Amino acid sequence: MPEMVTLGETMVLLTPKATGPLRYVTQFDRTMAGAESNVAIGLARLGHSTGWVSRLGNDEFGQYVLSFIRGEGVDTSRVIVDADAPTAVFFKERREEGENKVFYYRKGSAASRLQPEDLDEAYMKSARVLHVTGITPALSENCKATLVRAMAIAREAGVAVSLDPNIRLKLWSAAAARETLLSLISGVDLFLPGQEEAELLLGPGTPEEHAEKFLALGVKQVVLKLGPEGSMVASTNGVQRVPGFRVKRVVDAIGAGDGFAAGYLAGWLRGWAPVECARIANACGALATQVTGDIEGLPSMEEVRRFMDGSQGVTR
Repeated sequence: MPEMVTLGETMVLLTPKATGPLRYVTQFDRTMAGAESNVAIGLARLGHSTGWVSRLGNDEFGQYVLSFIRGEGVDTSRVIVDADAPTAVFFKERREEGENKVFYYRKGSAASRLQPEDLDEAYMKSARVLHVTGITPALSENCKATLVRAMAIAREAGVAVSLDPNIRLKLWSAAAARETLLSLISGVDLFLPGQEEAELLLGPGTPEEHAEKFLALGVKQVVLKLGPEGSMVASTNGVQRVPGFRVKRVVDAIGAGDGFAAGYLAGWLRGWAPVECARIANACGALATQVTGDIEGLPSMEEVRRFMDGSQGVTR
């Protein structure tokens, strides 16, 4: 059984070959992406067994997603193929300067029909950690109920729960995100927000102040992503900032947070101290920004070690 189980929607991603507004783009590259499956793939590349739970349409895109994720070494045995709903798609808009934009076409998708009854309790209870994100409860009420049930199953079995808020304001309002996510974090073992997400949930403050408030709300360990500055880990044992890794140029920042989560979970599963977990997470996040695409830049453990050591390895 997998060490880490996750659940959520994965979509087909169409990335334009040219930069600029999508209205002028005529050619696209097809890949796939979803925050939860990104983490599952990233963690598998780092040497851990992972499983992904979801629904996909009984269509060509669904078959592509299922085949790709399975091919990355992720267990997909609990994925349901839904004959009555499609696999979702989304488009990325690339710019020469500034962040890329994304446009979703996911309403009524197969994954939005995920139900609590779809969960295999024995499968989930066998894992060491359940990783979930704030995207899933934003998709539909039944998806929210499924995530709540998954977290309850994990807690009943003593399985650790990792939660990345991954707030997507194109899916729900800031108020709805705040209300739902704050209701979920009590008792969460690992909470991995970005600084902007922390401000959306708690209001203005320093990373240290936000961490203190999250701990007061019942989080066991806060792992705050600080972008180029690195990250910060906080628990009842104290607070410590962990410097990030500088890169010459960010090619594509989308997916860096998922790489970070995969790196942190890899260290956590190995029993490393929080600071060491954060160091590898910072490295994975930095490496993910060097390649276009959500999963293409997720590294192996060997690549992470070379990057952290500053060595290039044999290239030819």
